[in-house]
Amino acid sequence: MTDLVTGPDGLPRCAWGASTPDYAVYHDREWGRPLRGDDALYERLTLEAFQSGLSWLTILRKRPAFRLAFDEFRIEKVAGYGEADVTRLLADAGIVRNRAKIEAAIANARAALDLPDGLSALLWSYAPAPRSTRPRSYAEVPALTPESTAMAKALKKSGFRFVGPTTAYALMQATGMVDDHLAGCHLTVDPADAARA
Repeated sequence: MTDLVTGPDGLPRCAWGASTPDYAVYHDREWGRPLRGDDALYERLTLEAFQSGLSWLTILRKRPAFRLAFDEFRIEKVAGYGEADVTRLLADAGIVRNRAKIEAAIANARAALDLPDGLSALLWSYAPAPRSTRPRSYAEVPALTPESTAMAKALKKSGFRFVGPTTAYALMQATGMVDDHLAGCHLTVDPADAARA
């Protein structure tokens, strides 16, 4: 038995990706696809931090408001935010209004600016080798790994906040550093099957 669901379109998906139309679009178009670029990865890192303790669906639905509120997650722009911006963000009902997370987003932009090779290079340096076989169920998908633990440690050492090993692993899944689509999902080809093809 696997944790797959066949959608109305006849395509098998990871069950979470078939639970709402918003998740289906996110699952099919973004999750697990390699994403590079400092600003793009800063956005995902920031949203993963805001998600902590909340449903990802909440964050996904608020993403357009987050992008507007945080100047499209341009690192240089957010790094220049001051107390007036914190006040503005705390008053924005379109986003998650949590002072600690807002202040972390600003601090993380500043920390990203100080990285000698950029945020994308740092994050991708922790991407593990691809699995030899796909997970068949959610029970086989970890919440954190040695790589995500090392990534979180490196980020914290560089001054980042709200980036524990579990958040780091969620980021790795979302941005294609790891591909946790289950075996049988329409977006996957099992590596063993690909080798035989």
